[in-house]
Amino acid sequence: MTTDTQTLEARVRSWEAEYLWELATTSYPARRGEPEADSPVRTPFQRDRDRIVHSKAFRRLKHKTQVFVAPEGDHYRTRLTHTLEACFISRTVARALGLNEDLTEAIGLGHDLGHPPFGHIGEEVLDEALQEHGIRFRHNEHSLRVVDELERDGRGLNLTEPVRDGILNHTGPDKPATLEGRVVRIVDRVAYINHDIDDAVRAGIIADSDLPVEQIELLGETGAERIDLLVQDMVERSRAEGDIAQSEKVGGAMLRLRKFMFERVYLGEEARAEQERARVALRTLFDHYLANIDEVPATDPDADPVQRVTDYIAGMTDRFCLSTYDQLVARQ
Repeated sequence: MTTDTQTLEARVRSWEAEYLWELATTSYPARRGEPEADSPVRTPFQRDRDRIVHSKAFRRLKHKTQVFVAPEGDHYRTRLTHTLEACFISRTVARALGLNEDLTEAIGLGHDLGHPPFGHIGEEVLDEALQEHGIRFRHNEHSLRVVDELERDGRGLNLTEPVRDGILNHTGPDKPATLEGRVVRIVDRVAYINHDIDDAVRAGIIADSDLPVEQIELLGETGAERIDLLVQDMVERSRAEGDIAQSEKVGGAMLRLRKFMFERVYLGEEARAEQERARVALRTLFDHYLANIDEVPATDPDADPVQRVTDYIAGMTDRFCLSTYDQLVARQ
């Protein structure tokens, strides 16, 4: 170990011992599947962050949509802008609570790497296709597969265990093991509910007057007001409970607002009409590639044909998926 590494590690350990919440996750020692020497200039979680940001899967997020299928407007959110918004809100909460910001940031940046094209409908179509083969598709599980098995041409990113855990459990039945991961789990919803309201109003799918009055009166008229209230509520309740939590009143209002968004926007009539094109494209490509497996890259040589096709399609951007589908139809 070099003097520089000792200096950085000692300095970080000293700072964290003095300033982090006793329930926070410390930066050292690094717990990786494959042990490796620490960086002399970055903490292990900073290193994970950089590996995620420099990955191909992260760059593809800029062309994966949140709600709308390949939107032409320049101001609609993408999976990448959602990731950044969720990451920065999570860091705000982490700093206010005295948690590990580097760990929070790495989880936030990596949590949606395995999301397929076309948002909720893409995950739904892949799940339906895989159920015919006795398995399920969950984007959080695939996000972990991306960082463990698919990135770096199949070598994986060798991320630390707390980052892997936070990515896997940012949604689903199990809570993350760390408080930092639990922050991202809640903030993920805080971010997408509010920015998707903005996008849905911009697209004319809903109007501000359509939003549920009781929840808006409590949480705030604007996205900024709602996010600020939700963050302050989370910080206050988490300090009081010794875990990441929301008050029943504010958390319940957020969940009711989320229910409204699923009914009116994510799974609403307007969205369903637009998403039919995506559904047809995804299912057609899935069936075609399963019958023509030689056309699918073998990033993971140990994957069976169904997994190989899933890896390929889940990694597609919206526009690549649609253009590939158009090319396939033109050949037939």
